[in-house]
Amino acid sequence: MIFAAGFGTRMGALTAQCPKPLLEAGGITLLDRAIATGLEAGVLRTVVNTHYLSEQVEAAVAGRDIAISRETPDILDTGGGLRNAADALGCQFVYTLNPDALHIGPNPLSVLRHAWRKSDASALLLLVPPDRAEMRSGGGDFALGPDGKLTRGGALIYTGAQIIDTGGLRDMPGSAFSLNAYWDRLAEEGRLHGVVYPGRWCDVGTPEALTRANAMTGKPSGD
Repeated sequence: MIFAAGFGTRMGALTAQCPKPLLEAGGITLLDRAIATGLEAGVLRTVVNTHYLSEQVEAAVAGRDIAISRETPDILDTGGGLRNAADALGCQFVYTLNPDALHIGPNPLSVLRHAWRKSDASALLLLVPPDRAEMRSGGGDFALGPDGKLTRGGALIYTGAQIIDTGGLRDMPGSAFSLNAYWDRLAEEGRLHGVVYPGRWCDVGTPEALTRANAMTGKPSGD
């Protein structure tokens, strides 16, 4: 599941007429980078959710074996969006990926898959320490215990990639909700786990971060 429905407001004028997933880093759209990450990891089915400027996102993947999960009339946030895509995904255990994140190193989904085999989690989040995070504003998200379980408030940063059991989403209240609410429930039950990504990561959420992402991919902005 690739989350491509958001408004991208932190990008300012860049997303006034272009959805953030279609902005380019290194000459490749953020959406195409996310799709390629899934294919490289052996993903057999990819679903992209849409809302803001949805016709552009859908046109960008037209003709490819990619399912669309439309969110209308209202955007459903990450949790509601993932639940809405359940039929299209056709599987209870899925990867999710935020396209506005750049992973420099091993395939993030492959890292998750390897760790998932050793885990009894209902959600396994890919994390990075602050010294390997670029363009991150604010503090960390989680602390990782020796048993692999996550608690809130540590220095580790969520990179926008995870494996998650979507079954529990059926019981979440409301049509629109963040996955954070579901993670909190799983953390209380000891079923929220994490693994540290061994590479570098960039939060591609602002024009400045997009410039940095281009530099990290070896293609400076404007080339």
